[in-house]
Amino acid sequence: MTQDRNTLIIGSRESVLAVRQSELVLDYLRRNCPQRKFELLTMKTTGDRILGKRLDEIGGKGLFVKELDQALRDKRTDLSVHSFKDMPLEIPEDLPVIGFSEREDPRDVLVLPEGISDPSQMDLTKPIGTSSRRRMLQAQALFPQARFESVRGNVLTRLRKLDEGQYCALILAAAGLRRLGLEKRISRIFSAEEIIPSAGQGILALQGRRGEDYTCLDGFVSPQSAIAAAAERGFVCALGGGCTSPIAAHAAFIETVEEAGAGAAAAASSGPARIENAEDAGMAAGPASSSGMPCKGDRKEAGRKTFGPMILRGFYYDEDTCRIYRKKITVQADSPEEGLAAGRELAAAVLAEAGASDREL
Repeated sequence: MTQDRNTLIIGSRESVLAVRQSELVLDYLRRNCPQRKFELLTMKTTGDRILGKRLDEIGGKGLFVKELDQALRDKRTDLSVHSFKDMPLEIPEDLPVIGFSEREDPRDVLVLPEGISDPSQMDLTKPIGTSSRRRMLQAQALFPQARFESVRGNVLTRLRKLDEGQYCALILAAAGLRRLGLEKRISRIFSAEEIIPSAGQGILALQGRRGEDYTCLDGFVSPQSAIAAAAERGFVCALGGGCTSPIAAHAAFIETVEEAGAGAAAAASSGPARIENAEDAGMAAGPASSSGMPCKGDRKEAGRKTFGPMILRGFYYDEDTCRIYRKKITVQADSPEEGLAAGRELAAAVLAEAGASDREL
């Protein structure tokens, strides 16, 4: 910990949304650990400073965590709070992800200018704003007459550009708008069938230093989110994707059931079992990580649970053939390891369909 071992300092980007997300963790800690002190340290990252280009043109989303990682290593902070979808795929071994939040709404949404509520009134002489190729490629099927242009900046900056008339609409993450109390700006919610969200969307990742004690966060982190995160990132990693690649994955649990004894534990530990005829229950669910898996040595493991079947959807754009692949599977996954196996299974199915099944997973 920092020099004052009774004080835990959380590092955050200085945007309004990043601060709000960190405050969710601060509020939990202050309620549940009143004997300790908690502070917030904000900073501007390299990615926040470079706003004129798309992320894939300037080095990817690692630019949003560089300064926060250094603050952890320098012991100026003890914990970083990130939107998991914005973290690079490679997590430093000395700075593990120690847990994941409950998931906010993971879906993408359409936002119209102030005063317009009906998507049929969009002025398609202006572009739809999104900096995500994943969103752009999927939204083109929904709005074939529209053109799309990149829009950078934090959520409030993007909304200002929209209301100034630079765009006819924006496609944003529902989670950010809800956390900022801006639900009223949502004009349409895209189902996970229409636009598959980014891996980890709606999930907060808590990153700390290896070997530190973070048991104060045991009640905040979500085992279900860890499974979903592992499945989603497992799919992206198996396809060789980066954090700005047009690859997407979304895991949703149909239901959650408390484990009812040793027999259930034995069944759950046998690996991800395919459920052939499960119904698609819409939203839900949480994350996990690939190299960002919660480190067992850094916090206590939660009791084993058996969750309901998990529907895992994947989207893959083949840059060589310009073809889009969409697939989904339904599996039983009750641990991050089983979630990761499910992600790899779905990626293998996509590669087989694409005729690239010899790629090493």
